[in-house]
Amino acid sequence: MTIPVAREGLPFILFCLAATGLAALWALGGGWGMRSAAPALLLALTLLVAYFFRDPERRSPPDPRLVVAPADGKVMSVGPVEDEDFMGETATRVTIFLNIFDVHVQRAPLGGRVDRYAYRPGTFAAAWREEAGRENERASLGIATGAGPLLVRQIAGLAARRIATYPREGDTVARGDRIGLIRFGSRVELLLPARWPVSVERGDRVRGGETPVAAVRG
Repeated sequence: MTIPVAREGLPFILFCLAATGLAALWALGGGWGMRSAAPALLLALTLLVAYFFRDPERRSPPDPRLVVAPADGKVMSVGPVEDEDFMGETATRVTIFLNIFDVHVQRAPLGGRVDRYAYRPGTFAAAWREEAGRENERASLGIATGAGPLLVRQIAGLAARRIATYPREGDTVARGDRIGLIRFGSRVELLLPARWPVSVERGDRVRGGETPVAAVRG
């Protein structure tokens, strides 16, 4: 059975549940004010934490040529980018902003072999700011697919201080596989070969593992 929350969230959820139980025992002693309100407040916090770390199942479209979004969120920008050595050519970058209410599990846009994993420490500017893509803490995952390379970049934000990336170099991933998680508000960039037509634009909402964002073209 699949647990409907990301594994990184389990310690936080269990801690909140334990605190709620202790608060309930404290409240049994009677009295009003904070003593009686604490269990309800902590239970609400537990539910919020569980909601943030939710990890729903996703179904990718049947057409294997479609590249799916690596994350839930809002498309901030779509445009060309150069000097990305893993891509080996001018690429198209799709930038997705995840607010605190979005699902924060990232998924593989296309199946292939992980040929690069790179982590770089950095600052924690707000993820929607332009400089966040250059200066913030980030992890990059380069995937070699049968049709060409692509790269998923996880970028920490103002409140996001922990990036988890599951695959490492040499691993194989399938389209829609879970590849990582960023805690709290953050940003994910997807770099694609410029010849692949992109089907999303700024302002669109996407769902990781489900929403087509581009199509493979030889």
